[in-house]
Amino acid sequence: MIDPVLREVLVETSQARAFEVFTAGIDRWWPREHHIGKSPLARAVLEPGVGGRWYSICEDGTECDVGKVLVWDPPRRLVLAWQITARWQHDPSFLTEVEVVFTAEGPKRSRVALEHRNLERFGEHAEAIRKSIGADTGWGRILESFAASAVA
Repeated sequence: MIDPVLREVLVETSQARAFEVFTAGIDRWWPREHHIGKSPLARAVLEPGVGGRWYSICEDGTECDVGKVLVWDPPRRLVLAWQITARWQHDPSFLTEVEVVFTAEGPKRSRVALEHRNLERFGEHAEAIRKSIGADTGWGRILESFAASAVA
């Protein structure tokens, strides 16, 4: 078993606003370089509710799936299917999970904890993928960008 990637950030905003910015506001903060499409990223989209799509719209108009919503529990918790393989391609039959938990630490302060798990499903590439997505330039950069955007 491969250890999950664990990251967390403190955000100077309410729990409800943190959840809203993370989900409905994903296009405002998702780093443009974190994209697998053939054309540059024009828009990141996370549809609300269980079964909602997580995808990007490229500058050339094509869509590129990332995964889907598995758990939608606003403003506390979100679980996403990450369906990108070790070859950095979407595969609907492949699935690792990204769980994001939003915890109020006051009226205008929240802790946002992210766990990317089931990494052993990457097979022989699991350790390399874990190192990549767990790096400061991976989920670290993504959460920093989110935190900056979420400040009320």
